[in-house]
Amino acid sequence: MDKMKEFIENLPKAELHLHIEGSFEPELMFKIAKRNQIEIPFKSVKEIENAYQFTCLQDFLDIYYQGANVLQTEEDFFDLTFAYLSKCNEQNVKHTEIMFDPQTHTERGIPFKTVINGIVKAQEKAEKEFSITSLLIMSFLRHLSEEAAFKTLEESLPYKEKITCVGLDSSEKGNPPSKFKNVYAKAIELGYIPVAHAGEEGDADYVWEAIDVLKVKRIDHGNNALQDAKLVQEIIKRDIALTVCPLSNTALKVVDDLKNH
Repeated sequence: MDKMKEFIENLPKAELHLHIEGSFEPELMFKIAKRNQIEIPFKSVKEIENAYQFTCLQDFLDIYYQGANVLQTEEDFFDLTFAYLSKCNEQNVKHTEIMFDPQTHTERGIPFKTVINGIVKAQEKAEKEFSITSLLIMSFLRHLSEEAAFKTLEESLPYKEKITCVGLDSSEKGNPPSKFKNVYAKAIELGYIPVAHAGEEGDADYVWEAIDVLKVKRIDHGNNALQDAKLVQEIIKRDIALTVCPLSNTALKVVDDLKNH
């Protein structure tokens, strides 16, 4: 077993599905909260770790947004991103595709430029020091309006060369992909590659909408595509990749056991 562990550790890897705000570790959260003099609803690292016992996607999102509230400055976003990329280096990840949620921050008054400048500086440092390549996926929050997504798309334009894709995440149920039809069409026109979360908690119809309405090139999660054999064949036919996330799906109870994934 030790030899297998060593073999896996030494393999070069690519990480295709990573939310930078979701990589926030308790120790760094406390450090940044203290630096910014922000109170968080946890008294210790242990309390945060206990809060990480999720029963569903919404449980995860609740703590996800609580943690994000401490991020205020360019330095904060740099520290968050470089901490993640340093862990990539430890785990021999050579390429990573990083999702970030600008609306999580702009909705509370943090400028778009503050968010992306900190992230990009960390990317540049990691490429220089670790030879890790990375790209950015700008995700729209699906529980917000399409109008809000259009505003974020507009804010992204001065940094367009730093962002490869647009994505869609947050609370899936009740927020189908078709809600964002127009903003995706505009993003594609501007040259962004379209991807989207679909079929994590939403049913197979959400995956159909992502590929037919949003014209995505990749589905993030997509488990519930298995509800529809025709959909599975269509995904194969169109050569659409899925980033399926076995550990996340188990932690968030999308599947009941890793062996059943």
